[in-house]
Amino acid sequence: AMLTPEPPAPGGRLRRAMVTSMPDTALLVVDMQIALLMGAHETGACLDRVAELAGRARAAGVPVVYLRQRVDHPDVPAEALEIHPTVAPRPGDTVLEKDSADSFLGTDLDAVLRGQGVRRVVVTGLATEYCVDSTCRSALSHGYDLLLVADGHTTPTRPADSPLPAAAQVIVHHNALFATIIYAGRTVRVLPAAEVDLT
Repeated sequence: AMLTPEPPAPGGRLRRAMVTSMPDTALLVVDMQIALLMGAHETGACLDRVAELAGRARAAGVPVVYLRQRVDHPDVPAEALEIHPTVAPRPGDTVLEKDSADSFLGTDLDAVLRGQGVRRVVVTGLATEYCVDSTCRSALSHGYDLLLVADGHTTPTRPADSPLPAAAQVIVHHNALFATIIYAGRTVRVLPAAEVDLT
């Protein structure tokens, strides 16, 4: 914050106006829940990077918004659907429940972001090709600039005999895709966590 003097008001007093710079960025943490992360690719390293980013965001006054997938399954206890303790929300953070891969669909995410003057979202979370991908595309369609954290999203590992691409390949593919995708009027960037500027 900085004090900017105004011209003297009638009566000779010097009035001062407080000028503050509000961040126009929010950090999104998508579905980093205990049960959903089980068996994900390089989970510990990804969690540590997201936790560090969240700490930097809070220190810079950048909103941290958590999305939490609802799972209605008798074999999944409620405590297993909590956000992983490594990246657990802190007082002042926002937690929104969702039912879809798209974090904007049927949630208050857009209203929350617009209410805080956010124009750019920094996206992290799980799973790369599902909720992270859907949320990134939806953010762009909702008018936000996007920064995908290259090493801040992950996806479940696959068996060696799976016909699907390996988790590491999925992550590399999505980083390359978002590094080149075009949305008119939007800025899209892909950066590792260490290079993300939240100030």
